Amino acid sequence: MTLVGKRRKSRELAMQMLFQADVGRQNPDEVRNTFWQAREAVDDATRGFAEDLFRVATTREAEIDALIERHSKNWRLSRMPAVDRNLLRMAAAELLGFPGNPTPIVIDEALEIARRYSAPESVDFLNGVLDAIAKSRF
Repeated sequence: MTLVGKRRKSRELAMQMLFQADVGRQNPDEVRNTFWQAREAVDDATRGFAEDLFRVATTREAEIDALIERHSKNWRLSRMPAVDRNLLRMAAAELLGFPGNPTPIVIDEALEIARRYSAPESVDFLNGVLDAIAKSRF
């Protein structure tokens, strides 16, 4: 697997961890204790970046959620589909926590994951929200 493939896999795993915490109403430690047990072997670099994204998203949750709501015109976070909400959290965490990662790549990777996990009509919405967040410079 290439570095690009590993990074996308990390982002996907981080989004799944956030989804598990959100839908399962589990705290981050509970997610960490159970999430990796149910997964096939993941290399250290892939797991490490997924864990880093998850950590940023959970430790800065209030800031990230406020940022998403501010830029998602007329959409409360609680009314968004769970996959979309957690995909936005994962991407916003990367934008905030890893400013050296190129913004267009962060957004494009999030949209590629959305094409796999979200409804087709969600992709444009997610793109608009992430673009607005990126342009706001937080």
